[in-house]
Amino acid sequence: MFAPETDSHADHSHDYAVSRPRAWFAFAMIFLLMLSDYIDRQIVVSLFPHLKEEWGLSDKQLGALVSVISVVVAVGSLPVAMIADRFGRVKSIFVMASVWSMATIACMFARSYAQLFAARAVVGLGETGYGAVGSALVNGLFPKRLHSTLLGAFFAASALGAVLGVMLGGAIADHWGWRAAFGAVGFPGLAMALLFLLVPDYKSVVVKFQPRIQSRSSKAFLGRLYQALTHGPTLLWVCLAGAFQLIVVSTIWAWTPSFFNRYHGMDSATAAKHAALVVLCCAVGSLFWGWVADRVSQRRPRNKLLAMCVLTLLSFVVLSCAFTADLPAGLQYAMILLGGFLMTCTVGVTTSTVLNVTHPGLRATGSAVLALFQNLFGLAIGPFFGGLISDTWGLNVALAAIPSISVLAAVCFWKAARSYENDMALVAAVVRQEAEGRPVQNSTLVLPLTASRA
Repeated sequence: MFAPETDSHADHSHDYAVSRPRAWFAFAMIFLLMLSDYIDRQIVVSLFPHLKEEWGLSDKQLGALVSVISVVVAVGSLPVAMIADRFGRVKSIFVMASVWSMATIACMFARSYAQLFAARAVVGLGETGYGAVGSALVNGLFPKRLHSTLLGAFFAASALGAVLGVMLGGAIADHWGWRAAFGAVGFPGLAMALLFLLVPDYKSVVVKFQPRIQSRSSKAFLGRLYQALTHGPTLLWVCLAGAFQLIVVSTIWAWTPSFFNRYHGMDSATAAKHAALVVLCCAVGSLFWGWVADRVSQRRPRNKLLAMCVLTLLSFVVLSCAFTADLPAGLQYAMILLGGFLMTCTVGVTTSTVLNVTHPGLRATGSAVLALFQNLFGLAIGPFFGGLISDTWGLNVALAAIPSISVLAAVCFWKAARSYENDMALVAAVVRQEAEGRPVQNSTLVLPLTASRA
């Protein structure tokens, strides 16, 4: 594991944990593996027409092939992140990437829906914790002034990966069949996993809280863990806000290829290209709105959360109009593209906010709490319930109705904005107390973890 450097270059790098070249190499590898993560996760959506034709699947079954990954990721994110905080982020990510890549390769050998579903679940097992651990690594290696921008770019890689997955899946399936598509994206992921062993990690320190908790109940443990992570309600409200908005994002990502195929008569490759451009707009939006959030929050940190209130409501209006109004095909597509650009505004901001109100010794664990909400209450819900609504009332109705959930996201961001600055101050006070060797008030848990330096 690499320790923070203390040479003269690092002295001029404004709180980089390692030298700038090594930090940016690390970010490049983190970004590329996020691409691989979402290529492997989203490639199946462009294969829906082929799977539906070959096995006669319902939309609910097709949506479950996407949702199962998010469910597994949600269940495993917290324990995996705690292990990563103890044993190192880089080694943990190497194992994760190896598992999800091999499971993607295994998908090409599935001979039934059940086998494919099981292989997809193992893909989720490998991806468990990557978003949390990767964002903690970015947060630990780079100065705070870059966090929202870089985390926005990190999660923009998920959109770019979805673009590549959809485009590659549609093109490869049309020429060589849907099985070949899984193999074509699985093997490069293994190569990137090996390269990731060259990435620097930040130094770990032991996080200790006294006195020990006596109760062994899971409810008591989770309560004490939440108190150890943060000191106010912002974490909860932001996790809810991010999850609600991702219901909308995951629905659009999963079902736009099928929408273009069914309602505009496109073949699977053409539909995949149109859907890929929507997801590309999502990637650009994630990066752009992360940059905007960093700018507007320089004077008042809460401004970035208030901006999210406005943007999530705007995404609801645009997407609802796109799928309900009687529009020419070209104008409808332009509205969908604009909705994609708006709806991913939250991804970098939610992560940076959670990390800012989380004890710096538990960054990966705090990110894992966010990942649990995002996957279990966000990404897992959208594709499955989109398919369920589609089976009952039609896909167009599903795509028109689900964007209304952005209103709930806006409400939660407004609630988070009210407590954000106070919670940041409380966490900073705890860190100062620890640095000065004074006992920390209201700390009721000893966590057997190592974690990031403060």
